[in-house]
Amino acid sequence: MKSDILKITNKKFKSRLIVGTGKYKNMKECAKAIKISGAEIVTVAVRRVNISDRSKPLLMDYIDPKKIMYLPNTAGCFTSKDALRTLRLAREIGGWKIVKLEVLGDKKNLFPDMIETLKSTEVLTKEGFKVMVYCNDDPLMCKRLENSGASAIMPLAAPIGSGLGIQNKINIKILRQQTKVPLIIDAGIGKASDAVEAMEMGCDAVLINTAIAKAKNPFQMAESMKLAVMSGRKSFLSGSITPSLQGSPSSPKKGLI
Repeated sequence: MKSDILKITNKKFKSRLIVGTGKYKNMKECAKAIKISGAEIVTVAVRRVNISDRSKPLLMDYIDPKKIMYLPNTAGCFTSKDALRTLRLAREIGGWKIVKLEVLGDKKNLFPDMIETLKSTEVLTKEGFKVMVYCNDDPLMCKRLENSGASAIMPLAAPIGSGLGIQNKINIKILRQQTKVPLIIDAGIGKASDAVEAMEMGCDAVLINTAIAKAKNPFQMAESMKLAVMSGRKSFLSGSITPSLQGSPSSPKKGLI
């Protein structure tokens, strides 16, 4: 497992768990949960998390960007125009070029607007950004995103914050077969078993925020998710047996008394 490294653009990571920084009671709780999770990448909602106003508590005071990679995202953006402005601002503030694109289509279900998402991806990649894209689990649209230069494909498992787990396993399996860039499950993970399942399907990583931040014990859940991702990855690499509708004896057939 020591040589099993997650590669995103030119960056290498030992952890395959990406953690969000929103919804915690405070930044201190957020920082502790992230430390326990072992995550090496944290998402930062540029429009919601304070990363520039020094008159207020800064995220950098709690999570060192030299030790953990910040992944600026466009949470709360409903148009390509807003998403582009937000990520350009992130580049000006912190010099970030590896970013997470999220263009939502409605305020109720928070599904991505794939037309605006594709348009934004095309613009950002031409401007030199390395774009990790939150998207639907539509194999055709995901392939178009990849062909447009996306650095990672991040399909939802279920609506953001729902905790429903992977709802469309067939599409995720298709995506695993066709996707050459990192495939990261983003949104909808609720339990540790959901994270195990995503990793056993061959996904490269999972992104989790609500399931940890809103758990009754976020620190214990952070550790649970860490172990789940590691377990699921090991299971995938081990090569699971082929399921069968018939039984197969565990003991040898020869030499019976």
